[in-house]
Amino acid sequence: MFDIGFSELMVIGLVALIVIGPEKLPRMARTVGHLAGRLQRYVSDVKADINREIELDELRKMRDSMQQAASEMESSVDTELHKTETELNDAVKSAAADRPAEEKAPEKAGKA
Repeated sequence: MFDIGFSELMVIGLVALIVIGPEKLPRMARTVGHLAGRLQRYVSDVKADINREIELDELRKMRDSMQQAASEMESSVDTELHKTETELNDAVKSAAADRPAEEKAPEKAGKA
């Protein structure tokens, strides 16, 4: 986060000791520590929320693609089913049309 070395921390501590004074420094350090902890927790919570939203968005995209694939599959199956139904109906009609002609032909053959 910050690139602060040991020597910089010593200078900051010395300045804080001179400015704040030895009586208030421990209380001030404690307060700064609590604030830093709160800040870290807040940043952690924000990161977790962002990650959750990203995962939720990815799941929504996956759900949408699965629904699209399912609807494409359903339309494909419906098309093939309709095509097969039409072919079967045509085959039944042609078989029904051929059958009366076959039934009449044996009767004529039997009378002759």
